[in-house]
Amino acid sequence: MTGLDLFDLSGRTAVVTGGGGHIGRKVAGGLAAAGARVALVDLNADSLEDAAEEIAGVGERPVTLVGDTSRPEGADAIVDQAVRALGRVDILFSNVGSGVHTVPEELSFEVFSDVIRINLHSGFLMTQGFGRHMIAEGIRGSIVSTSSTCGALAMGRGNFAYSLAKAAVNQLTRELAIEWGHFGIRVNAIAPCQLDTPGVLAMLDDPDPSGVSIGEHLLAGIPLARLATAEDMVGPVLFLASDAAAMITGTVIPVDGGNLAANSVATIRRPATV
Repeated sequence: MTGLDLFDLSGRTAVVTGGGGHIGRKVAGGLAAAGARVALVDLNADSLEDAAEEIAGVGERPVTLVGDTSRPEGADAIVDQAVRALGRVDILFSNVGSGVHTVPEELSFEVFSDVIRINLHSGFLMTQGFGRHMIAEGIRGSIVSTSSTCGALAMGRGNFAYSLAKAAVNQLTRELAIEWGHFGIRVNAIAPCQLDTPGVLAMLDDPDPSGVSIGEHLLAGIPLARLATAEDMVGPVLFLASDAAAMITGTVIPVDGGNLAANSVATIRRPATV
């Protein structure tokens, strides 16, 4: 295959966890538009139905599965239901995530454990479950996880638990790439910078501890001078899921507008103002 054919997912199936959320539904729509048959997984049935209706406008209406992927019994049920509904699973986009903004000295063990469970346990259980399926069926599949730039460099601002979980997702990606490469299973991740979620947009004008607005502070470290969007995640995931990335595994691709490329004391050029 050459050119755009490399990105064609016709005849393949994909599972997207966190499928009712901001990133999940956009990426699922991209996979469907590329020809894949998709199953969406989420805890929230209403969000799933909204996402399924949205995606039906660009491709086949996805299968919807409600379940808690962060606990073994829920994860096992989702793997079984997805395989029965799709027949086989070629692509997993592991995209469940949740965080808190609590400084470490005030973080309770219960809240810390919940953040680790939601971000890391779900990723482990889903990749393990669908990895087992791919190995048993001889499927040369692709697994893509959602990490974060805070899994590579420290963020502060109370991101402690979330950052630890995403750093673990990065290492999960590398370890599984080594363990499963000989099965032909590729394991990669994307690392977005701050996204323009409703919660983030609502606090952009709030001051940070130095008195600078949160929005100004966030943009100061992004050379492309804007927040990421859910749509920005579609191309990188589609690439990693497709034959265009056939020789790529064990990578964490920043989707961050240059954020991780910038040294902490870098001077980022901005257009001159009149």
